Amino acid sequence: MSEAAKWYVVHTYSGYENKVATDITSAVENRKLHDLICDVMVPTETVVEVSDSGKKREVERKVFPGYVLVKMVMTDDSWYVVRNIRGVTGFVGPGSKPVPLTEDEVLALGVDKKQVEVNYAAGDSVKIIDGALEGFIGVVENVDTDNNKVTVVVSMFGRETPVELELDQVATLD
Repeated sequence: MSEAAKWYVVHTYSGYENKVATDITSAVENRKLHDLICDVMVPTETVVEVSDSGKKREVERKVFPGYVLVKMVMTDDSWYVVRNIRGVTGFVGPGSKPVPLTEDEVLALGVDKKQVEVNYAAGDSVKIIDGALEGFIGVVENVDTDNNKVTVVVSMFGRETPVELELDQVATLD
């Protein structure tokens, strides 16, 4: 590969997001373009709706209706394959030049989860190295690597207080 794959935003007809995503995936399978088009996703979120009668139900909604995210190496071939899928109106960017998402945008969308290696476990003493409680020392209560969270019990004002932080906000004591 000449360059690393980047995330691009593809504009679609409203309501065609899932169809476009499956069509891109099958085009990648058929044409064996796995090295050019790595991942396709339609960002969704789960929302709890409350009806008039007071019943609650969970509904999955599209975060960006009319858009599909594609992680790909931009070449003439990959551009052509994605652009010519039925339901795709084009890439997001000026004119016909697609613009990749920046790393900050990708992190904000939660598309690529950055893996943090954890060298501490429940019961270990750690120091908080980032955030409002920087410099505090506490004891790890719970580590949740799936959600990138750690619960640390910190002594504040003579009281034990559990604090939820991101995995990379704490470090082991030397």
